[in-house]
Amino acid sequence: MGILGKLFEKKICSVCGSEIKLLSNRKLEDGNLCKECAGKLSPRLSDRRSMTVAQINEHLRYREENAGELAALHPDRVLGKRTKIYLDTVQRKFIVTGHSDWRSSGQDVIGLDQVMDCTWDVKEHKRELYRKDEQGKQVSYQPPRYEYSYEFDIVMHVDSPWFSQIEFELTDERPESRLKNAYREWQREAEEICAVMTGKENGQASAGPLKTPAAPQLAPGEWLCVCGTVNQGKFCPNCGAARPAQGVRCPACGWTSPEGGSARFCPNCGMKIGQ
Repeated sequence: MGILGKLFEKKICSVCGSEIKLLSNRKLEDGNLCKECAGKLSPRLSDRRSMTVAQINEHLRYREENAGELAALHPDRVLGKRTKIYLDTVQRKFIVTGHSDWRSSGQDVIGLDQVMDCTWDVKEHKRELYRKDEQGKQVSYQPPRYEYSYEFDIVMHVDSPWFSQIEFELTDERPESRLKNAYREWQREAEEICAVMTGKENGQASAGPLKTPAAPQLAPGEWLCVCGTVNQGKFCPNCGAARPAQGVRCPACGWTSPEGGSARFCPNCGMKIGQ
């Protein structure tokens, strides 16, 4: 039988026994799955093609039980903004979803005791900025200038026979500098989530990258750019930002007052910087 013959060959769903419509077949390791049955699978299931019919039937029984658990879930705590963790602290169960109608999202209900670890990470995104020359062409600045944004991600490893990891972006609006309050707020929220999910909320350190270190000690003539680079010239060689006017500088976060200005306390982080 040729390729076209196999394409139009009648196929039967190995789970429900119904005829599978053209181009609606989902292959299994030892059978076929119709679109309707595939829609009942967990949205976190990623290796369906390598599963047998017996494994799919077992998974669908689990999904029926999960539907009951989802209906009985009563979250009393919500963590996150872009993608949220809906936590039922009484039953110690939760779901993770970006859908506002979380009850109809079909997400898997997970017990807190299934969470093996929870970590957070930060990804730096860098984009070059351009200008137009006299001919109207887009050219690079000299030195090149860049804008940055920082993506905070949560990664949970869970003890489940159907999936082992849940990963999602925490940030809805990515901060543009490691030295700004917004960055520290997202870091605080990431730490809180990991502490809650691992049962370490009461003062114990959560897993994750090291906290942003204090600004480095600067030699005479050096200055700290908002992107975190220590410089000596008029422009930052990393992002192209101009050197700020000289003034009082905070040793903790790098904030610098306007030229000739002074301050006893940093308005950015509260560190004492003046007499």
